[in-house]
Amino acid sequence: MTMTLYSLCGVDAARPFSPHCWKAVMALHHKGLAFEERPLAFTVIPTVESGASKTVPLLRDGQELISDSFRIALYLEDAYPEAPSLFGGPGGVAAARLVEGYSQHVVHGVITRIALIDIHAMLAPADQAYFRKSREERLGRSFDEMAAGRDAAITALPAALQPLRHMLAFQPFVGGATPLFGDYILFGALQWLRITTGSVHLPPDDPVSRWFDRCLDLYDGVARQVA
Repeated sequence: MTMTLYSLCGVDAARPFSPHCWKAVMALHHKGLAFEERPLAFTVIPTVESGASKTVPLLRDGQELISDSFRIALYLEDAYPEAPSLFGGPGGVAAARLVEGYSQHVVHGVITRIALIDIHAMLAPADQAYFRKSREERLGRSFDEMAAGRDAAITALPAALQPLRHMLAFQPFVGGATPLFGDYILFGALQWLRITTGSVHLPPDDPVSRWFDRCLDLYDGVARQVA
């Protein structure tokens, strides 16, 4: 049975943009597993699978229903051990947790300030209202205040990515010679930025830009097909 991955989109279902969902998409391709992606609007998510989750990604694999991108990756690693490993062992799981923390607590904050208005423009009116209210509550600032910081956030992005740039001076991927789930965590963040704003806002010769292009080329360029 083909798996179903519920992900996030705006009005255009052909442009799923959630960073967390892109982690799961890349993990499934890494494992070589067949799946159907079903992008959903923000306000539709709680209506699927009997209200199993208020957020995506949400993966249905037979009788199993798994939410949260990291939990999905751990599930795939355990359920499909014969497929290429997402972590390369327990140490890789621990390292990926560090990458997740860096991505969500440093990189995501900058990208949110860059992409806020663009995301809002991608949504239907009901989802725009939800997005505005939920982000104001989560970040403790008005929508307009956050949007006003866009140019400063673009300027701040290269410095926020310096830890990744440092790593890429020694190896082509976060996972080493080949990508692992740690790559997909940070790739998901920049794919989110690319799809919502049309750019990753970095020079093409930046090591992070070159790494991102390598990730876009993975699995027959499946991620590059969404723009």
